[in-house]
Amino acid sequence: MAELFSDDWMNELKEAWNAEPEVRNKLADINFSSVITCGFKDEDKPRGVFVVENGECVRAGSFDGEDPNWDMRADRNDWMKWVEKGIGMTGMGMAFTTGKLKFLKGDFKAMIKDPRMAGPFVKSFGLMQKIGAE
Repeated sequence: MAELFSDDWMNELKEAWNAEPEVRNKLADINFSSVITCGFKDEDKPRGVFVVENGECVRAGSFDGEDPNWDMRADRNDWMKWVEKGIGMTGMGMAFTTGKLKFLKGDFKAMIKDPRMAGPFVKSFGLMQKIGAE
């Protein structure tokens, strides 16, 4: 099992993303393309980057100065809880509302109201659970 947000972990997530039609194909249907970063709230820079073009993750790995469209941050303990136990739509809404999940870039409220994006977004967290992390 790879370290959370390491280059190896991000690439495992990329493989799981591209193999999951409920994520990849649903986002391809709406021509979703974005640079997504993730990391810890107490750090200036994100740890991992995920580049999506028309629903497919074309590159993933360690953050290297990319300009994200989405930048998600949480405490390590919260990330690990979601990796271990998963998170559904309600839990994600609560995590956002309580500040456990922060978006330094990206419009969470608009995304979560659009079922074409919200469903795949929640499922992407399920992929994190599927691959696990250290």
